[in-house]
Amino acid sequence: MENRYEAMQACPSGSFAYTIRSGDTFFLLARRFNTTVEAIMRINPGVDPNRLQIGQRICIPGVMPPPAPPCPNGFLYTIRSGDTLFRLSQQFGVSVDAIIRANPGIDPNRLQIGQRICIPSAVTPTPPCPNGFLYVVRSGDTLFRLSQQFGVSVDVIIRANPGVDPNNLQIGQIICIPTF
Repeated sequence: MENRYEAMQACPSGSFAYTIRSGDTFFLLARRFNTTVEAIMRINPGVDPNRLQIGQRICIPGVMPPPAPPCPNGFLYTIRSGDTLFRLSQQFGVSVDAIIRANPGIDPNRLQIGQRICIPSAVTPTPPCPNGFLYVVRSGDTLFRLSQQFGVSVDVIIRANPGVDPNNLQIGQIICIPTF
């Protein structure tokens, strides 16, 4: 993977080098690296923020973010304003502990906007479904909507999925939709 935060001797102390990629603007870079457009402009005199070129190297004030952790059994997620490990665990259906284990050295109380962390895949056993088909829960799904979509009662879906909380379906959760 390309290292976007290449070392560059021309950057002053307290900053790091960054290589411009497609879609980058000073505004987006300021948000990503928790700084301001003015600070980026100040540290890059002569760089026209309206004429950034892919591959151009600039300096970003602040500390270089740590490299993203390896994430073989999940996906990388970029921390946004308001994110907490608890919120992420709820959003992606994995425990806070699983997220911490997937990110050794992470400080759960000091997440940084722009920081990349590994969200491990929710490993849930596949339920048996001899008289139906398996369905992966998507955003907005409820048992009532699924019952209407597939023409089977909510009670039948509940009976086919013992242990599933009908009031707390998780995105990515696999359930059985009976067809009898």
